[in-house]
Amino acid sequence: MKLIFSLSLALIAAVASPAVAHAVAPLPQSTFAYDSRAPLNMKTVSQHRDGLALVREVWFDSANGRKIHAEIIAPAHTGRPRGAALFVHWLGDAKTTNLTEFHSDALTLAQHGCVSLLIDAMWARPHWYDRIRLPATDYARSIEQVIDLRRSLDLLVRQPAVDPRRIAFVGHDFGAMYGAVLSGIDPRPRWYVLMAGNPSFSEWYLLFPKLHPPKNRAAYLAQMAPLDPALYLSESHAEEFLFQFSRRDDYIPLSRALQFTNAAPLPRGLFLYESDHSLHVPAAFDDRIGWLEKRLVP
Repeated sequence: MKLIFSLSLALIAAVASPAVAHAVAPLPQSTFAYDSRAPLNMKTVSQHRDGLALVREVWFDSANGRKIHAEIIAPAHTGRPRGAALFVHWLGDAKTTNLTEFHSDALTLAQHGCVSLLIDAMWARPHWYDRIRLPATDYARSIEQVIDLRRSLDLLVRQPAVDPRRIAFVGHDFGAMYGAVLSGIDPRPRWYVLMAGNPSFSEWYLLFPKLHPPKNRAAYLAQMAPLDPALYLSESHAEEFLFQFSRRDDYIPLSRALQFTNAAPLPRGLFLYESDHSLHVPAAFDDRIGWLEKRLVP
C-alpha cells in the first residue's frame, strides 16, 4: 500500500493490491433486467431557483409499479453538454436519510454546469429498517432497488445538456453498497464515489440479531450472499473509483473498508478521514467535489 499525504486529506491510501477472490458467484445480469423503453412518466411537483441552480422536485415511475421521489438539480441556464451524477443517500440520522444528504454536492456541481439526480431510496421511509423491511423480502427488494437505480439513470441521461458519456455515481452507506452492485450491472456510470460501504448486505441487515431475525439464518445468508457488493465491484467495468471511509467508524473497521475497496478494479483510491460513519466533514466534501469536477467538466 502506497501512502500519499495531502493538505486536504487526513490520508489517501492508493490501494494497489489485486481484487479479492470470491467463492460465491454474482447473480446473472438477467436478474436485474427491466423494460428500459417503458415511459418514465416524470411529473414535476415544484421548482425553484437556488443561486445559479434550478431545483425541481419530481416523481417518476419505477419498473415495479411504484413511484420514485427525486430532485433534479441543474444549471438554471443550460449550455454545452456537461457531465451528470446520480446521488444515493445513506441510512443515518432522520434529517438526512433521504435525498437531501447530497443537496450541497449537487448545488456545487450545478455551478460548474453539471446536472444531478438525487433520489429517495427504499430506506428513506421512516422506520424502514426496524418496522418495514423483513428478512423474507430483503432479497427481492434489493434486486428491485438496483433496478430503480437503473431507471434513475434512464431519467438522468435524458435531461437537457447531459453528456451520456460523462456519468458518475455517488453513494453513502447502503447507497454505496447498492451502487457497488450497480457498477457490475450497468455500464453507464464511468466513475464511482462510494462512501462507508460494507462488503456484505446480510452483515448489515442482521446487525441487530433480535430485530427481525430470519426464520432460517443459514438459508438467509445463502440467499443474500450472491448480492454482496464486493462481487459486483470485481465485475465492474467502470473507469475509476473513489472510496471514502472514516478512521473512527463504529460500523466499519478498516479491515472491512479495505475488503470493500480492494474488490474494485484499478485505478481506485481510498480516502480516510477523521470522522464518524457520517463522513460529514469539510475535507470529505471538498475531495469528493474536486474529484467529480475533474471528470464531469470537460
